[in-house]
Amino acid sequence: MSDETRQAPSLIPYERWTDEALREVVLRALELAGREGLPGEHHYYLTFRTDHPGTKVPGHLKARYPQEMTIVLQHQFEALTVDRAGKAFSVRLYFGGVPATLVVPFPALTGFADPAVRYGLRFQPVMDAAEPELPAPEPEPAPAAAAPEAPAQIVSLDAFRRRPARE
Repeated sequence: MSDETRQAPSLIPYERWTDEALREVVLRALELAGREGLPGEHHYYLTFRTDHPGTKVPGHLKARYPQEMTIVLQHQFEALTVDRAGKAFSVRLYFGGVPATLVVPFPALTGFADPAVRYGLRFQPVMDAAEPELPAPEPEPAPAAAAPEAPAQIVSLDAFRRRPARE
């Protein structure tokens, strides 16, 4: 490769700026869902690093998903809040009828998708990010007698990667 065709390293962080701008798309989508709910058939798949500093996941889920987890926000989610200053979101989901609050820093996100409109984004996690300044989640109340109609879904990305070929 000649000196003329070799690309010089950029002194301007374009890739980081692009990643931050795309995370803003996710932030706005979550703000909308927290404020107004999800319109129509929209639903979100959010994949994040559970081992990221500042990620708060109940112990039983952390044990099951020690590095990465995907949650689905569709029918059964509560208390979805976005903390712009702390650069994180929190949401209460039900796992087997038991409520759990998750706190996810935006730098921990590795993926976002809205299958209703075939929209998706991939991110590189920023593992050295400071912990968000969200208050610790309050202890969860005992589950109510009536369980939610449809429990939250956890989707492993492996399920998408290992689809058998159709004959």
